[in-house]
Amino acid sequence: MRARKQTLKFRNRPYIISAYAIGGKKEGEGPLHDWFDECLSDDTYGENTWEKSESRMLKTAMTECMRRGGKTTEEIGAVLSGDLLNQLMSSSFMARDLQIPFLGMYGACSTMTESLMLGAVLTDGGYSDNVMIGASSHYCTAERQFRLPLEHGNQRPPSAQWTATAAGAMLLSRGIEGNSRDGSGGKERGRTKNTGTELRIDGAGNVYAQRQIRIECGTIGKVIDAGVKDSNQMGSAMAPAAVDTILTHLEETGRTLDHYDLVCTGDLGFIGKSIVRDLLEDAGVSRKMIADVYDDCGAMIYAPEQDIHSGGSGCGCSASVFAGYVYRNMKEGKIGRALIVSTGAMLSTISPFQGESIPGIAHAISLESVSGIMDRQKGCRK
Repeated sequence: MRARKQTLKFRNRPYIISAYAIGGKKEGEGPLHDWFDECLSDDTYGENTWEKSESRMLKTAMTECMRRGGKTTEEIGAVLSGDLLNQLMSSSFMARDLQIPFLGMYGACSTMTESLMLGAVLTDGGYSDNVMIGASSHYCTAERQFRLPLEHGNQRPPSAQWTATAAGAMLLSRGIEGNSRDGSGGKERGRTKNTGTELRIDGAGNVYAQRQIRIECGTIGKVIDAGVKDSNQMGSAMAPAAVDTILTHLEETGRTLDHYDLVCTGDLGFIGKSIVRDLLEDAGVSRKMIADVYDDCGAMIYAPEQDIHSGGSGCGCSASVFAGYVYRNMKEGKIGRALIVSTGAMLSTISPFQGESIPGIAHAISLESVSGIMDRQKGCRK
């Protein structure tokens, strides 16, 4: 592993051999419905508290991801996971049940790429052959902890975002041969394998190469504080950190934004996404280049008519979109290179009442889709 000031370049480029994404009821009614592996019909998920519901979502994502990757708990060296709750309640209870060595991660809503970064360090460095990573959030648990009880029925300003009820998990491995049982989400009906590539048959009988996803490098973000104090302006608070990390990544790798087919931030929502566009343009990135490759999970996960105001937020927002939409599009060769940038607002339940501003953080992971044989999707970068 080679390091620049903030960017880690992984020599062995660990594989993401499987992924699993769960969305809640509202998320399942949104535009990404088909990209979730599972959508809840009831956000209680059969549990008697919201916190138990979130922990069960995360546990399901982890166990299904392991099953899909052909691994048992005994073969996993560590699980890296986090959420928004005090003492990482959802992740800790999940880890208690799975009995896998556990590293609790907290980066607010940047937790997914923070976990990916450190999971890649463990696998790339040979410290563990297989590592599970994941993150979760739940609208009702976040409202209870950070805002007001649901029963209060308080009004939300237009700038407010909706915490996603969602979870995502990924299985990282040093190698791929013989690993994946089904990395496709069960959507295809046939498969043959060779080393490094799966041949898949879709519902229409088309045969194409199922590509493999590798972690190429990652950029550790710095805490950036834009002075925003309004907790209903999360996108505004996090956007400068996202831009700082993206520009640092491009500078340290010698790349331009269009090196990637997709640059996707975590949960800035509509307002934060607009700010990122403006700040990137101010930094000299062309408007067309930004429009061609940039998007945000918080702006993707809900439709405007769902009355979510400024978009989605929460650890589970980027975790589920990365483990669902991004991962599967890369497996199918529709996205060749992706820069995923989970974003976090590092406020606590106390800091706003003490008049503190909201520090932002963002970590970036560069993913590449590789294949040993010709891919059906034309124009995908090898």
